[in-house]
Amino acid sequence: MGIASPLSRKALLPAAALGLSGLLLSGCGAAPSEEPSGSASGSASGSTSAVGSDNSDYTGCIVSDAGGFDDRSFNQSSYEGLKAAEEEFGIETREAQSTSPSDFTPNVNSMLQAGCDSIIGVGFLLGDAIKPIAQDNPDTHFVGVDVTDPDFPDNVQRIIYDTAQAAFLAGYLAAGTTETGTVATYGGMEIPTVTIFMDGFAAGVEYYNEQKGAEVEVLGWDRDSKNGSFTGDFDNQAAGKTNTTNFINEGADIIMPVAGPVGLGTLDAVTAANAGGKDVKVIWVDSDGYETTEQGEVILTSVVKYMGDAVKTVIESDLAGEFSSDPYVGTLENGGVDLAPFHDFESKVPEELKTELEDVKAGIVDGSITVGSEYSPES
Repeated sequence: MGIASPLSRKALLPAAALGLSGLLLSGCGAAPSEEPSGSASGSASGSTSAVGSDNSDYTGCIVSDAGGFDDRSFNQSSYEGLKAAEEEFGIETREAQSTSPSDFTPNVNSMLQAGCDSIIGVGFLLGDAIKPIAQDNPDTHFVGVDVTDPDFPDNVQRIIYDTAQAAFLAGYLAAGTTETGTVATYGGMEIPTVTIFMDGFAAGVEYYNEQKGAEVEVLGWDRDSKNGSFTGDFDNQAAGKTNTTNFINEGADIIMPVAGPVGLGTLDAVTAANAGGKDVKVIWVDSDGYETTEQGEVILTSVVKYMGDAVKTVIESDLAGEFSSDPYVGTLENGGVDLAPFHDFESKVPEELKTELEDVKAGIVDGSITVGSEYSPES
């Protein structure tokens, strides 16, 4: 609760690790440039932003979900975006780290009382805390990362993603690389920003089966009944390890946890299983898990949402006097979501499958392949 002390964070990525900033600003003007910046802070590319590099009279603030800023996932990526804005634009920053949902409202209020010009709430669950505070404070700008509810006042901008698209690619990849014919996924809390990954993943496996006449099975999520496996939170790594061990015992050799820090339990379970002779791989989510975790050797790829870029771009727009309540919607087409590189598995993924993945991606972008998730955001 309150303003967090400076973070001690072993696994945070440097600013240069942030991805492309070509996110679609839905319904409002042109998207930010899709050209790679070389460095998200702009220091390496000699950025000449119109807002300048000395904005010390502006304070950008951020409140984490319960996973904290070192979750190797969406909190961390969003935090890095704010820090990149601090470096490039010379703003002041503050952060409030939550350890449980009971911290959300007090932490948002603490940022308000600290005189923040913009307050970023990270995670679907922050939406309920932000809404009434934003309504009572129309002169402060708020940003909701992964806040899908469209019913917010005009001083709130939402950063949302059609992660079902990139997860569809992950499902196709999993189906094309499994040796056992069984893959799995599970979630932390059963909320739309979690189930959208699971939906897309299962749809990608189904599409592979249709195209190849295969029968790859998905454990942990049923797209038709919308029933699946959830740990109930984003904190209990032991539950993630148990869940994963159960999937491995049922034959799964590729597992996608959609559970923030709970997914670290999956990495532990997979590492242990592989030490015992198994060959199990993980698909990470939100950030590139190969870069943000310490067990990247078991990560086949990651379903990435470029949250850091979106946060930085929203801050830049606010500094330029161009704040908008229209949401950012990240898609495959604009680079807001994508699959991470295969890293250690680059040579192990067949070239034919890589080509098929590019074709599937192109099909999703041009509309000839429909992911069909009810959890996808409005475009």
